[in-house]
Amino acid sequence: MSEKKYSKDHEWIEINNDLATVGITNHAQESLGDIVFVDLPEAGKEVLAGGEVSVIESVKAASDIYSPMDGVIAEVNDQLLENSALINEDAENNGWIFKLKITNINQFEKLMNKNEYENFLKQE
Repeated sequence: MSEKKYSKDHEWIEINNDLATVGITNHAQESLGDIVFVDLPEAGKEVLAGGEVSVIESVKAASDIYSPMDGVIAEVNDQLLENSALINEDAENNGWIFKLKITNINQFEKLMNKNEYENFLKQE
């Protein structure tokens, strides 16, 4: 299993071979509050780093989810359709949102590691 990296938009990404799992960070789910709906992206959709992929709605607000890297949506977490609270319960594991077939692996190095992300949060 590879290292988890983080974006300034509060997404996490973890790569296994050429497939990356993406979700929102624990910090993001805490900020959103109780999540009530996730608009999942379509499999096969091409996405660019920083591009909007889906929307999460909570009792407080709706928030866009961005792709941390270029790729093609390979899979979505269908469990979220019936239980979007999975993100609140386990944002950085079982609450993943989509899997991405990576098209530019070099972008991974530009993302933050856990320590860099925690420092970023302190400055935000």
